[in-house]
Order: sequence, then C-alpha cells, then structure tokens
Amino acid sequence: MIEATDFRNAMSLLATAVNVVTTEDASGVHGFTASAVCSVIDTPPTLLVCMNQASRSHAHFIENEILTVNILGAQHEQISNAFASKLNSEERFKHASWTTLETGAPVLADALVSFDCEIEQIQDVGTHSIFICRVVAIKQSQQNESLVYFNRAYHHVGEVEVA
Repeated sequence: MIEATDFRNAMSLLATAVNVVTTEDASGVHGFTASAVCSVIDTPPTLLVCMNQASRSHAHFIENEILTVNILGAQHEQISNAFASKLNSEERFKHASWTTLETGAPVLADALVSFDCEIEQIQDVGTHSIFICRVVAIKQSQQNESLVYFNRAYHHVGEVEVA
C-alpha cells in the first residue's frame, strides 16, 4: 500500500500551472488556489477542476454552478499565496483587479488566461469534488510567462521579454 506522504512527495515533482478559481453569489465573491485543473475535451471546450470539500467556499461553488479558472502569470505569486491562505474572501480579492465575462464569476484582470465556465457535473471522490466545467468564454492576455509549482516552490515558465 502506498502511504499518503509518499504519494504527496511524488506528486510534488509534477509541475503544474497555478490557478485561482473563483465564483460569485449573493453572499459575495469566493475563490481558492488550485493546481488540479486540466482540459478534458475541446468540443465542447471542457475543463476539470478539483476542490477540497473542507474548503469554506466549497458550498458556494456547488450552489452557484459557475466558476472561472484564472491561470496565473509569473507576476502573480502574491495572489496565489493570498488565495491559498486563511484570509477571508473579501481580503483575498483586494490583492488584484477583477472583471467578469459571461457567467459573472470574477475574472482576474491581468491573468495569463481566464476560462469562464458553467459546472455541468460534480463527482465526489474521497475528500474532494471534481467539477466538470463547460467553458463559455475565454479571455487571453498577451503575457508569455506562466507561474508553475514544482517541488513545493514557484517557478516561471515561458519566454522572458528582453528590453
């Protein structure tokens, strides 16, 4: 049997994009930092997003059935840390500028790319919920450097502009 710590240590060597996933409802804005995001299919455009059921904003994502996956650029370490912290939702959102697209879920104004989605299916697996999300709008920036997480540290991937 594989121990959980052995699995986590091995998974730390899988480089992943850093994302802030957001939603909004009558109670306000909610969001969390996520690395467990991936494409499912391109027709229709569909993403998979995993969220811990113990998260204080989990119920809001379930009820709203909308979310935006904001892929962070190299300059967004502070935003990632804020959305992974114990800060309340209002404090988290003060660290950046936000707009909206089709669903009304918060879109990070200077995200590398944002996928605005409707949650079509939810599957509970252990401690997490897997959201299958249909992409209804995309906003892409002109940035060319992404924030990734590898071996428990942030790294930058992409082309660095030379002045």
